[in-house]
Amino acid sequence: MQLVVARIGRAHGIKGEVTVEVRTDEPELRLGPGAVLHTEPAGAGPLTIATGRVHSGRLLLRFEGVADRTAAEALRNTLLIAEVDPAELPEDEDEFYDHQLMDLDVVLADGTLVGTITEISHLPSQDLFIVERPDGTEVMVPFVEEIVTEIDLENQRAVITPPPGLIDDRAEIASARDAEGAEGSGTAEDAAAADGSGDTAR
Repeated sequence: MQLVVARIGRAHGIKGEVTVEVRTDEPELRLGPGAVLHTEPAGAGPLTIATGRVHSGRLLLRFEGVADRTAAEALRNTLLIAEVDPAELPEDEDEFYDHQLMDLDVVLADGTLVGTITEISHLPSQDLFIVERPDGTEVMVPFVEEIVTEIDLENQRAVITPPPGLIDDRAEIASARDAEGAEGSGTAEDAAAADGSGDTAR
């Protein structure tokens, strides 16, 4: 099975190094020297990692056969794809590979179906579940323990406790109702003034 483990960014320096956006929790395993990776587009690879180092918080890689900045820049936005045994699991029991999470049902604590995970978006700050709801719309659910309280692979579901407004528009409805209430909460004097029956200065 193939998993996207990184996306190549801009060239760094003049010796063929590139920055990469890491999309795996195990970069030391997937992106170490000697690793052979498929690519998307396929014509850019396969690529073999020659060296890797961290610079200013970013992972820099150099590939065999990529010797200068021009060749490195030509790889920009290429996806790096690793071959992974489908039966392989992360070492940390609280971590999951994307393929384990795809197509899980997302439910509330009471069992109410929210939708199905169709994509996992890996952002610098956190990961997001892209969840398709039964009506075809999508909602983004941050993959953080405060919200995603359980991943139940046996029953193929992810249990969430979303804050108000995350998966529906109840927060917006409440806000609109409050606004309407505020508009209708004027005093009798206000009402009298509005219809001209109150005392006014002349």
